[in-house]
Amino acid sequence: MIIVGDAIVSEDLLNDCFVCDFKKCSGRCCVEGDAGAPLSEEEAGILESIYPSIKAYLSYQNLYSIATQGVYVKDFEGELTTPLIDNKHCVYAYFDNKKIARCTIEKAHIDGVINYRKPISCHLYPVRISENNGFYAVNYHKWAICEPAREYGEKLNIPVYEFAKDALIRKFGKKWFKEFAIIAKNYYKK
Repeated sequence: MIIVGDAIVSEDLLNDCFVCDFKKCSGRCCVEGDAGAPLSEEEAGILESIYPSIKAYLSYQNLYSIATQGVYVKDFEGELTTPLIDNKHCVYAYFDNKKIARCTIEKAHIDGVINYRKPISCHLYPVRISENNGFYAVNYHKWAICEPAREYGEKLNIPVYEFAKDALIRKFGKKWFKEFAIIAKNYYKK
């Protein structure tokens, strides 16, 4: 484990490689699982405020699901998450012309309609963060459906932390990431 500021980071972020390979996985992380994307209370409020701006990006099925469930829900553990359609894909997912699951929130952000990119848990993935006693535990979540991403990351030699760089900066700030990158560089010299 590596300690940077108030975060305890798993060495897996340095040792393992990862780069999404949508041609092989089709964005299955937005489609499979037992719950939607984890949300903070702040993000739940953001989803409520941006919903009118992203409605045009959502299909009838997605709109109906949000109308019946809400823009966010509590999962079986009482945690805030994005709702699912038929206990399968995220209500904010859409499928492009290649049948790859994409995020309507991120699409609206790219189009300049909203300033919010997408839930931080989605942006960080495969990095998962939990808060424990005033510290953040920063871990690499290894999910079988992401095997193509591990293979592609190995091929390109891109460690998990580099793949998640923008999201880690979004979560912890540039100063934190710069300090972590220095530690990573020294780690590789060992």
